[in-house]
Amino acid sequence: MSGREHISVLFQEVLNNLISTESGTFVDATVGAAGHSLGLLGRNRKLHLIGIDRDQEALDRAREALAAYSDRVTLLRGNFGDMKELLQSVGVKSIEGALFDLGISSYQLASGRGFSFNDDEELDMRMDRRQDLTAYDIVNSYRQDVIARILYEYGEEWQSRRIAKAIFEHRKKDRIRTGRQLAEIIASVKKRTGKIHPATKTFQALRIAVNDELRSLVKGMDGAIELLSSGSRIGIITFHSLEDRIVKERFRNEEALTVLTRKPIRPGIDEVRSNPRSRSAKLRIAQKN
Repeated sequence: MSGREHISVLFQEVLNNLISTESGTFVDATVGAAGHSLGLLGRNRKLHLIGIDRDQEALDRAREALAAYSDRVTLLRGNFGDMKELLQSVGVKSIEGALFDLGISSYQLASGRGFSFNDDEELDMRMDRRQDLTAYDIVNSYRQDVIARILYEYGEEWQSRRIAKAIFEHRKKDRIRTGRQLAEIIASVKKRTGKIHPATKTFQALRIAVNDELRSLVKGMDGAIELLSSGSRIGIITFHSLEDRIVKERFRNEEALTVLTRKPIRPGIDEVRSNPRSRSAKLRIAQKN
């Protein structure tokens, strides 16, 4: 994928539904290219925004994009799973809203870190380059059964054993070094169905494993819900069923929250046409009691 401009998913839906007060502190827990943040700051002139991202390149891009609002923006590098500690480090004890956009950006797909099926750079998939574990480590050194479990649990890949075996057999002859190489190995044992690339679920699973995304999501929700002031809202955009189930169950079972979206908000047909990657997005919103 080329480094074309990133399009923020469900942009108007976030702007129209997540702010219950135009002043106070709002947390964009995955600030990325800052699309949602720009819209929120432009519409709410008394809002202070805290943007969190563990990807330094994303933070640099956000800083540039938000330069016009620099007096109302604080950017923090870190994992949103550590939101409570990150906010406490800058003296913030309560917030008036939070957004988690769990999608991978176009910039990251084009970053040469192995997120893309066409990537000829070394398999990496780290959101934060400071951490040690990479996708290269997993596919080249983990046991075959462990790789299969990762693909099944994190990618819901029903051909996980066949794919893990193909990976294991290939690495007996040569290491798997790039995203393109890995995608070709998967395509050799799994046929394409429709427009979905056969490696999609495997790449999803490896990215989740490398970045410990599901545990971070649970911790991040814990921190955000605790910090939200009464009447404030939390919105989470998910892109696959694993994440969505975690969010749905947490919102439903959390006594401190009232769910505002009985069914998730989905992109309209016009958005899906202009941004096909938005087709799987779901936005769920809840309000602190």
